[in-house]
Amino acid sequence: MTHRTHDRSPSPQPEREPALLKRLKASHSADPATSSATADPTPHFAPDLFNPSNIHRLHTEYDGSAPFKHVVVDKLFQDDLLQRVKDEALAELSFSEKETDIYKVYQTGDLASLNYLDEQQIALLPSLLTLRDALYSPMFRNFLRAVTGCGPLSGTKQDMSIVSYRKGCHLLNHDDVIGTRRVSYILYMPLPHYQGWQREWGGALELYPVKPGQDGVPEPEPVPSKSIPPVWNQFVFFEVQPGRSFHSVEEVVVGESEDGRQRLSISGWFHAAQPGEEGYQPEPQPEVKSSREQLTSTQTDFRSYPENIDPPLPADPLSEEYVSFLSEFLNPVYLQARTMKALASRFVDESSLELHSFLCAPLADKLRVGLKERDEADGLGPNRPTRIPPHTAGAEGAWQLKGPPHKWRYCTLKAPEGGSKMAVSPRWAHTDPDEAIRSLQDELFPSPAFRAWLACVSNLLPLRYSAEARRFRPGLDYTLATSEAKETRLDVVLGLTPQVDGQDTVAPNGHANGEESVPEHGWQSGEWGGWECYMAPHDEEDDPAVYRSGSSKKKGANGVNGTNGTKGHAENGEVEMHDEGEEDEEDEEDDGTLLTVQPGFNRLLLVLRDEGVMRFVKYVSAAAEGSRWDICGEFEIGMVQEESGDES
Repeated sequence: MTHRTHDRSPSPQPEREPALLKRLKASHSADPATSSATADPTPHFAPDLFNPSNIHRLHTEYDGSAPFKHVVVDKLFQDDLLQRVKDEALAELSFSEKETDIYKVYQTGDLASLNYLDEQQIALLPSLLTLRDALYSPMFRNFLRAVTGCGPLSGTKQDMSIVSYRKGCHLLNHDDVIGTRRVSYILYMPLPHYQGWQREWGGALELYPVKPGQDGVPEPEPVPSKSIPPVWNQFVFFEVQPGRSFHSVEEVVVGESEDGRQRLSISGWFHAAQPGEEGYQPEPQPEVKSSREQLTSTQTDFRSYPENIDPPLPADPLSEEYVSFLSEFLNPVYLQARTMKALASRFVDESSLELHSFLCAPLADKLRVGLKERDEADGLGPNRPTRIPPHTAGAEGAWQLKGPPHKWRYCTLKAPEGGSKMAVSPRWAHTDPDEAIRSLQDELFPSPAFRAWLACVSNLLPLRYSAEARRFRPGLDYTLATSEAKETRLDVVLGLTPQVDGQDTVAPNGHANGEESVPEHGWQSGEWGGWECYMAPHDEEDDPAVYRSGSSKKKGANGVNGTNGTKGHAENGEVEMHDEGEEDEEDEEDDGTLLTVQPGFNRLLLVLRDEGVMRFVKYVSAAAEGSRWDICGEFEIGMVQEESGDES
């Protein structure tokens, strides 16, 4: 089945009419203020930048670069100019936090709006205006053309902003293709200026090689082949190419409290010549889809149930055979007829359930300890030598990397050597946590017994299924927002993420410890990312994936068809139900978020996802003390209609 996302920028977009200044609101006037665009920009640039021999050298480097054509200019501007630009930006400009499924940054408004400031406002930003006009001057645009061979560039369509990557900020894989963009660039101003930026602080620009995808369209490899850490006054640029110029920005893992550290930069795009400009030509239809367009062609590989087994009916009780099988996996409370009936009633009303302590205690205890030990062994635990682990960490042994990273990146289980292994009974007797997870993926989720249980608690009939064990490593992994265009799905996700000590157990009152008050540290605080997010369709907005980060509350129709969420806690043979629809008035702002669920351990999430609803797993921060683990099930469903007793 085909999935899609609604249009949204794959990279941070500056607002066109921002409150650009901290103290003076930008006032657009009919007559742009006098600018320095007509002055000779040469004195502002580094010496010999425009020397023919230097241009020839850069062109040669550009042509021979990999994984796609790019070039690094070690020093672009005169240092004193860039120092003044940095000072003006920090003192006078307003930075707004922006976060979507693909990035988290602090960004100014579009610097093209500098033209519309009055003289008093312009007086606050003379160096910034000088730098902007020098960048978009005919001389520098011709320099870019000579190095890249990209064709005529627009001087009227300016597209740039100042971006601050502070602790936790990141930008995931994309190719920058939108509209008439021709050349992407970044000018580094990392802080503090007096201390060189260290590679272990993160923030490197990562470039990815490509390979043919299943449909023949080029897609990025899961691991970048080149990393460019930020250096003061360094300028990196490349021609924007659909399906080829894939890049990302590594998470910054240091904060402003540490000597004021932040990855400050000026970034943007040079566009193709616009109508009325010399060299203008209508945009040709690209031969290769952009990363944003490729997100519309993701598919779920569904499998069919055995034909020799009759489909279950929701009203039918579980057979003794099914109960016996499920009891090796599930908490026995969830196999009681009255429990399943109560869950079904709530699911019909709310369209989602979150069931705590879902697995039986011996299996849960085995996984809680085993998965923490697996992270430690793979260099992904709290004591790892660097906050951002190597891209290969955790992708060895039983696990392998799954891409492409412009759609998702995480680890999945490899197929067992020599085919399927014999089942272990009882299931918690597995000595290897990887095999215990494989048992959940290959035995529980695809089983006719679990299908029948789902039918009982959802009043839906699962028709086909997909089940996948997923490992999201800190500082590396995520999924981007996609949605089912035509059909409703039943999502069934078993969270297996070990929590900070004391936050993954169930207290005597039936609530998970720390649930009543959001902890300041750990998964439940939201600071580590990894939450499962459902968002309403956005047909007209350019950037629909903006949401309130870190919130564990449910908004509006809880991610699907209902109005509120429901949690169930198993305790002493009973399941206590709790409504999740009560929120403070201040949280009623409509930000499009339907449901946000923080990573938990031994919790089963069921969500009836309407067509068009977007879904993603937020990037797992390098601050996390281990991986985010789950078993992700997706089910094609049919509605069960009861036959009427009145026949005439």
